[in-house]
Amino acid sequence: MEINQWLNSAWFWVGIVLFIVIIRDIFIQKSHTITHNFPVVGHIRYWLEQIGPELRQYIVANNREELPFNRQERSWIYASSKNENNLQGFGTDQDFNSPGYIFIKNAMMGYNPPVNHPSKKNPGVLPATKVIGLYHNRKRPFRPYSVINISGMSYGSLSAKAVESLNKGAQLAGCYHNTGEGSLSPYHQFGADVILNIGTAYFGVRELDGTFSMDKLKQKVDENPQLRAIELKLSQGAKPGKGGMLPASKINQEIADIRHIPMGKDAISPAFHAQFSNIPEMVDFIESMATETGLPVGVKSAIGKLEQWEELAAYMAKTGKGPDFITIDGGEGGTGAAPHAFADHVSMPFTFAFAKVYQIFQRHDLTDKIFFIASGKLGFPEKALLAFAMGADSINIAREAMMSIGCIQAQKCHTNHCPTGIATSNKWLQGGIDVTLKSERYYRYHYTLVKEIAEITHACGYEHPCQMTMDDIELSMGDNNRTMTLSKAYGYHKTPIAYENFNELIECPHLGGANARNRLSR
Repeated sequence: MEINQWLNSAWFWVGIVLFIVIIRDIFIQKSHTITHNFPVVGHIRYWLEQIGPELRQYIVANNREELPFNRQERSWIYASSKNENNLQGFGTDQDFNSPGYIFIKNAMMGYNPPVNHPSKKNPGVLPATKVIGLYHNRKRPFRPYSVINISGMSYGSLSAKAVESLNKGAQLAGCYHNTGEGSLSPYHQFGADVILNIGTAYFGVRELDGTFSMDKLKQKVDENPQLRAIELKLSQGAKPGKGGMLPASKINQEIADIRHIPMGKDAISPAFHAQFSNIPEMVDFIESMATETGLPVGVKSAIGKLEQWEELAAYMAKTGKGPDFITIDGGEGGTGAAPHAFADHVSMPFTFAFAKVYQIFQRHDLTDKIFFIASGKLGFPEKALLAFAMGADSINIAREAMMSIGCIQAQKCHTNHCPTGIATSNKWLQGGIDVTLKSERYYRYHYTLVKEIAEITHACGYEHPCQMTMDDIELSMGDNNRTMTLSKAYGYHKTPIAYENFNELIECPHLGGANARNRLSR
C-alpha cells in the first residue's frame, strides 16, 4: 500500500526526472560545463538567462531607462492604441537636465483653428505639404494623406495577419503602407495606399536568377493602382551595407511566389545593388523606373560617409534628374535583425544623419524640390516635431506600429518564435491575432499621434507642423542649466516650405488616402 502511494506521489516522479537530468548532464552531454558541474542549478541559470529580457522589462528596469523603447514609451503606445487614458498625472518624471532633452517652445497665444477647420471634424487628419514627384513632372504625383506612415516591413519578416492588420489600419487612417523589400503581397492589398520597396534582391520584380525585371515591375504597377510610389532601398538603419536574409524556415510557398525565389533556401538580400555602381547609373535607373511606371521614385538609406551624397546633390542640380523623395533612416536600428557591431556602430543616428544630408541638398538649392521622409524611433509627438522642425516632410514608423498591434519588444523577431505572432510564420502563434481588433488599434494609435502632433503645433502658433522652425525647439546641454536651439546645435536653418492653408492640402487632386478622404467628406 505504501509503495503504491509513493508511486502515485508527484514528488516521486519529480525525483525520477531530476535523476535522469543529473545522469544525462554528468555522464552524457559534453557541451555545457555549468550543467555538468551543477545539473539542477545550471538549468535554472539558463532558464533565468532566457527570460532575462522579460524580467528586466517588467520588474527590474524603471520607466525611462530601457532600450530600444522604454516602458513609458511602450505604455503610451499601448494606451493610445486601445483608446485608453494615456495621460500623465502629478507632473513629469523626466530628467530635464539629461543631454539632448527636447524642449518645444509654445507661443503666448497659439493658433486656434476656426470652427469650420477640417481638423475640427477629424483631428487625426494631417496631409503632407509637398507633392511627391511634382518637381520632376511624374505622370502620377502623390501627396500623402498623412504625415505619419508605415515604414517598410516585409511579409515574411512579419506574419500575414500582422501585415493585414497594419494595412487595414492604414486604410482607416489614410496613411500609406510601405511593403518592405519583400514586395507586394496579398496582405498589402486591403485598401491603403502602398509604397513599393525595391531592395538589393529585387524581390517581386526579378527573374529567378535574381536579376531585375522592368517588365515585372510595370505589370505589378499596372495591376495594382494602390501603388503610389517606388522606394529604392540602398540600406537601412539596422544593418547598412550588410544585406539581409530571410531564413528558409520562415519561407512558405506563398512567400516564394511573391518574392520570386525558390523554396528550401534562405532568401539572401545582397549588400549592394547589381543594377548600378555609381551615382549616374543610379539616377538613370531611377529615371527609367519613373518613366516606365509613371510613379515617383525615391531612395532609402542609412547615412555614413557624405561624399556620394554631395555627388548626388551636385548631379541632380546639374541634370534636373534624380529621386523624388529621400528616406533617411537613423542608425538606431529597426525591425531587421543584425550583427551587434552593425546595429550598434555602423551609420549615424537620425538627428545627425538628417542634419548632414539636408544641408548638402540645401547648399544645392534642392530642399524645396525633394520630399524628405524621416525614420528612426520618431513615432512619438515630441520626436516627430523635432524631425519636422529639422526639415522632414513626413515620418515613417515601424516598431511603434508593431507595438500598436501587440508587439511586446521580446526581441525575438529573427528566431521565428515571436510570442505575439507578429514577426513569425508560425500559424499557431499567429492564431492570437484578431485582424479586426488589431487594425483598429493601429488606427487609434495613428489618430492619437497625429492629433497630439497637431495640438502641440497649434500651441506653438502654427497650423501645420511643416511650419515649425529650428528655433522652435531647444535641446538640453546637460546638467549645466543651458539649452541650445536646433539651429545652433546643427548649424543651419531649414528651408521655409511654401504653405498656403489646410484646405489647399485637402483639395489637392494628387491627395492619397481615398477611403479615409471619402469618410472625411461625409
